Amino acid sequence: MANLKEVKGRIQSVVSTQQITKAMKMVAAAKLRRAQDRIIQMRPYSQKLSEIIQNVSAGETDGADNPFAEERTIERVLLVVVSSDRGLCGAFNSSIFKATKALIAEQYSHVESSGNLVILPIGKKAFEHFAKRKYNVISEYSQLMEKLNFADAKEAAEMVMAEFVGGEYDRVDIIYNEFKNVATQIVRKEQFLPIKELELDEVADTNVDYIYEPSKDFIFEELIPKSLKIQFYKTLLESNASEHGARMTAMDKATENADDLLKELRLTYNRTRQAAITKEILEIVGGAEALAKG
Repeated sequence: MANLKEVKGRIQSVVSTQQITKAMKMVAAAKLRRAQDRIIQMRPYSQKLSEIIQNVSAGETDGADNPFAEERTIERVLLVVVSSDRGLCGAFNSSIFKATKALIAEQYSHVESSGNLVILPIGKKAFEHFAKRKYNVISEYSQLMEKLNFADAKEAAEMVMAEFVGGEYDRVDIIYNEFKNVATQIVRKEQFLPIKELELDEVADTNVDYIYEPSKDFIFEELIPKSLKIQFYKTLLESNASEHGARMTAMDKATENADDLLKELRLTYNRTRQAAITKEILEIVGGAEALAKG
């Protein structure tokens, strides 16, 4: 059995750790509220704009007019992997890494074997993970989540779009965590480029006849790139809110675990202390008896 000094030291250590986890939970909760407000405000606009773009693209008889909808043989692939900059957020990052590797194994193993699969990590954890495992990694935007804003996200999206139009990549997918609630984050694997067109029955259901103003060319040159940039930014906002939700949940669990551990340690401390007192009493009684006999 551990002595009193060791048990007391462990209790103090757990109390200090619990204070840290409580503070981190409060910080995560404050950041989550701001991140949640941003994504809730962005979703309706992003979804409606995406719907319009898909309908316009599906209504075209020839996808060549829209360079962002050009379907090609998949020989070069870019995967945009969105993670966090810091840990202590449960399975938030590991889920993304597993999903990315599963996607590569299921769909892009031939691309990886030919050396034409490239990963664009957004978040330090993704960069460290894939760079350490010798993947082809673009490090330029790995710190984008540190101070997330539309200007930086727009720059990254423009780079990805330009590379696709220039033929550097035939397919661009994004892997990220979608925010559902504080306790739930859903891993999403979405095709970013080329733009996915609606199926024929979906087009019939929408039954929208668009009038282009000022022109169809203007729509493709202005509205579609803008929509893609907003979709890209939305995925980063989703991941940002998910990160804070995951960290808040993880720190809440850690605080609860610290409570359980403290109960056990205090029980052990009391038992050890009681045993030490009993031992001292027995020694005193034994000494008194020895003196009486003497």
